[in-house]
Amino acid sequence: MDAGIRIKVCGLRTAADVLSAADAGATYLGFNFFPKSPRYVNFDEAGDLAVDVPVGVAKVGLVVNADNALLDALTDRVPLDMLQLHGSETPERVAEIRARYGLPVMKVLGISGTADMDAIDVYSAVADQLMLDAKPPKDAVLPGGNGISFDWSLLSGRKYWTKPWMLAGGLNAENVAEAIMRTGTKQVDVASGVESAPGIKDANLMKAFCAAARSA
Repeated sequence: MDAGIRIKVCGLRTAADVLSAADAGATYLGFNFFPKSPRYVNFDEAGDLAVDVPVGVAKVGLVVNADNALLDALTDRVPLDMLQLHGSETPERVAEIRARYGLPVMKVLGISGTADMDAIDVYSAVADQLMLDAKPPKDAVLPGGNGISFDWSLLSGRKYWTKPWMLAGGLNAENVAEAIMRTGTKQVDVASGVESAPGIKDANLMKAFCAAARSA
């Protein structure tokens, strides 16, 4: 068993979800502040949920192309440990957010082919962590959480980037061990893969996912 695998469960919306994810062994708990997502929570809801997060588990706020007014309100009202930028934020904007709020920043990069890999070095210079996710379909409403994977062979054998990175995109209890073995990732992210319906987390699926990830 690899105790080094770190797991992020994203899109938590209830106190029961928070406790179930933490009990399953999640290292990071994600709260989604993108209004179009079925996993959306408002600042007051997230502030209440944050109280239930055990000490030592990181609270991550997912935002999409957020302006300073939104981020000011978010960071004032929700005690976050990290910001996850899931939009088209430029490297300059990532650096600005990191400096302004004094929080670690995870930049999400959409991957569909080799041409998308160049951004990894660029954003490694300004972000604390990276998340490599499947690039959403052109008609997708959501920038992530669409339950689709990208070609993991793009990452195979790469002992590369200077910053920690996390694998996302279509992961579930059935495929996460294979994904870890094929990519060498030490961190994985899941949202739709532990849900019984969009936005509805399943405690048993979260437990199975974390167990499978740690067995890789």
